Amino acid sequence: MKNRHDDMPTSSKIKFKDSDEEEEEEESASEDDGETEIHEVLANVTFEELQKARSDGSHVINQKPKLERKGKRENKNRPMEISSKKPVGRFREVIQAPKKIVRDPRFESLCGTLDVDGFKKRYNFLYESELPKEKEQLKKQMKKTKDPEVISGLKERLAWIDKQLKSASIKHTDKEILVKHKKKEREAAKQGKQPYYLKKSEIRKQELVEKFKELKASGKLASFIEKKRRKNAAKDHRFMPYRRPNEGEE
Repeated sequence: MKNRHDDMPTSSKIKFKDSDEEEEEEESASEDDGETEIHEVLANVTFEELQKARSDGSHVINQKPKLERKGKRENKNRPMEISSKKPVGRFREVIQAPKKIVRDPRFESLCGTLDVDGFKKRYNFLYESELPKEKEQLKKQMKKTKDPEVISGLKERLAWIDKQLKSASIKHTDKEILVKHKKKEREAAKQGKQPYYLKKSEIRKQELVEKFKELKASGKLASFIEKKRRKNAAKDHRFMPYRRPNEGEE
């Protein structure tokens, strides 16, 4: 039979157990302290330092390196097996087409130089017949329709046509003035005189003279002068000083 004293723990055993428990507690306490220190350090790290660490490549240490799998053949007569799960690049050229070169004929030497006079002669029918004809048709449409949206669109088109016709007539007048002046200067050069070149302001003055002549011939000069006078009066009226409110009471 076993004695009862064999099962009872001795004092030395009790001491060893106490010491082991104390060591475990100290180790767990030290681990907890280490974790808290790490958490505190990470909490104080700035965003800039984290970005710098990422740019250095230190964040890739814990990642598993990607290994390229080479294709295998079970038999020399069989084709190589490759995984279909390989990611495809986002930007890739499926068909390598030749690069398109955009060419502007206005600035290409192969297309030749622009003949302004020839261009005007070839397309002068637009300003002489086509645009005036379209203007008359638009006026007839405006009389027939009652839709405000359609009327506003027709008005815009009419304004554009008037602008084109006006600019074409001004260019035509300028050309006639320059042709007359060049003819006069050629005659003067034959007599030994120095050539004189017109300025833009002088061309503008001659344009006004020609316009007044046309208005006088058509009998619209008086109405034109009256309209011009009203326009200038309204323009001057904006800069005139107004009477103060307390000025009349004094």
